[in-house]
Amino acid sequence: MIIRERENDFVMIEQKNHAQFAGDVMAQWKKTLFQGEELRNSVDYAIRMHDYGWEFLDKSPFWNDKKQAPYSLFDFPKAPKIIFYTYGIDEVEKVDAYAALLCSRHYTQFFLKDSSKESQAFLKQEEERKNRIIAALDHFDKRIFDFHYALLALGDTLSVYACVNEPGATEESIHPFFKKGLSLSEELGLNETNMQPSWIDEQTIALKVFPFEGSINSRLIQKVVSKAAIMEKGLLDSYNEAEYEEVQISVKSAK
Repeated sequence: MIIRERENDFVMIEQKNHAQFAGDVMAQWKKTLFQGEELRNSVDYAIRMHDYGWEFLDKSPFWNDKKQAPYSLFDFPKAPKIIFYTYGIDEVEKVDAYAALLCSRHYTQFFLKDSSKESQAFLKQEEERKNRIIAALDHFDKRIFDFHYALLALGDTLSVYACVNEPGATEESIHPFFKKGLSLSEELGLNETNMQPSWIDEQTIALKVFPFEGSINSRLIQKVVSKAAIMEKGLLDSYNEAEYEEVQISVKSAK
């Protein structure tokens, strides 16, 4: 779950909806810039499904007593998070092994510097998965794989930008994580090191670096849950009773 706190409520975005937005954006990556075109369907699938492990968990959000807020992606306990990450990668692999390899890469990066028993076991498990999948592929090009993973990472970050900021956020109110823009991996081959998104109105995000075919129209599905309702009924009932809302968002070139 991605959480955005307001004075009187929480905006709550399920991870699958965040991933769908990422997928809509990255599906428009310019064909002339795409490497390994024969794997494009697998890459698109990985981006849309990279957070599948959260799908059922997000239907029953947990309350963080310490922060007096719902648990979010950023503070959810590590051990159960690993269980759901594993489940999500397993499910993706049933459909597309290459997509699962990309999802596995995405999650393992979060634990590379973690020496805990759970994290080390997860890294070992995913290393074994990687070796198994690569051995079964007819051909594996690490350079192209790194490009494909860079696409997933960029789509994920652009979507997080849309989720954690209020639509129409100003330069002063933008989430601290994005004050310096988005770092661009050299694997993308763009000759740019930074992408600076900005809200030009409540429905439009503009990008100065724009490696897409054209303006992108998508939506974010969310729930707005009032703090008063949570105090009265608890988080789970309040979340279940809240209606889903659709927020239309366009991504376009700033030039």
